[in-house]
Amino acid sequence: MNRIVRLDARQEAELQRVADKFVAYHKGDVMKALKEMIVLNSELQQRLEDIGDSPIHLVRGRAYQ
Repeated sequence: MNRIVRLDARQEAELQRVADKFVAYHKGDVMKALKEMIVLNSELQQRLEDIGDSPIHLVRGRAYQ
């Protein structure tokens, strides 16, 4: 992990709501939900790294070379 993210009470409550919904989607299987989230996170990280390596970068919704 590269950095620590601090959440305020509102953000923490929203994160808890989304996490509960994600676990419910997996029929209450917390480990299955966690494993899927790890896979999704690694796929997103790879996409971000691929974008960072490309000569075209998005800045505020616009492409720049």
